[in-house]
Amino acid sequence: MQPRNMSMSGVVDLAAVKAASEAKAKAEQARAQRQEAGAAGAAVPASPLVIEVTEETFESDVLQRSTEVPVVISFWADQAEQSKQLNTVLERLAGEYRGRFVLATADVYANQLLFQQFQVQGVPAVFAVIAGQAMPLFQGLAPEDQITEVLDQLVAVAEQRFGIVGEEVDPGAAPEPAEAAPPRPATPQELALGAAHDALDAGDLSGAVQAYRNVLADEPANTEAKLGLAQAELLLRVQGVDAGAARQAAADAPGDVQAQLTAADLDLVGGHVEDAFGRLVDTVRRTAGDDRDAVRLRLLELFEVVGPDDPRVVSARTALARVLF
Repeated sequence: MQPRNMSMSGVVDLAAVKAASEAKAKAEQARAQRQEAGAAGAAVPASPLVIEVTEETFESDVLQRSTEVPVVISFWADQAEQSKQLNTVLERLAGEYRGRFVLATADVYANQLLFQQFQVQGVPAVFAVIAGQAMPLFQGLAPEDQITEVLDQLVAVAEQRFGIVGEEVDPGAAPEPAEAAPPRPATPQELALGAAHDALDAGDLSGAVQAYRNVLADEPANTEAKLGLAQAELLLRVQGVDAGAARQAAADAPGDVQAQLTAADLDLVGGHVEDAFGRLVDTVRRTAGDDRDAVRLRLLELFEVVGPDDPRVVSARTALARVLF
């Protein structure tokens, strides 16, 4: 097993911008609820670092919890000795990391639906969920130093990309009630971004585009708004497009710039990232003047959607530079 590059951009997720912004808000809300329970004298439930997840508890134990702390899922089977050995290592590391991630173990034979949804090829297999988004970590038993390297990357990505930092937990101590704290009021910028996300979630793509532009007018460097705008504009461009007809038009007329732009948008929305990038790089090579500039700008917009750290973006940037210079 080799540690993965934790870019969180392995799959194009057009809901990522909404999930990223909601993660902080949900985490703060959950913490506030726990604090209120402690102030009222109610029992504060323990937050175990190792849980057994089932199909019935997956939403609450994994998806919801992943808005507060990274959740590592270990798929195992009683017949697979390596998977039990790996769980022993992961359980110990969960205690050593003291709440920076939560370990959820899932018996594949008792949870066939989860097994299929995660497209598990064999056990042991380890995945992570951050802000409701799943990503594979590694498969098979691995040396502990490689496992900790992967976990370190996971924790860093959760904080840097989603603002999710698990609360420190002493594995040997009972949880203590926290003092109540007044909720922090949302800033005008957060309210504006929330309105943009709500419009995108409701399918009001034109409204979402305008809302993100309003945010960027006041804060041009806002990364979240840039990503939201690029995603909303992409969805707006392909809305109502006959995918089959558009792809055929692009195949019949390689020199038709608009046909290639539309086909590239459809490629990206469909998850065919390399195809989208390759199509536009080839179109830049075949064009000049205003047409070339239009294709280049569209390619840069699609880079924003996928994420600058994604290796496919890095590769496409290199290919574009070769064509241009």
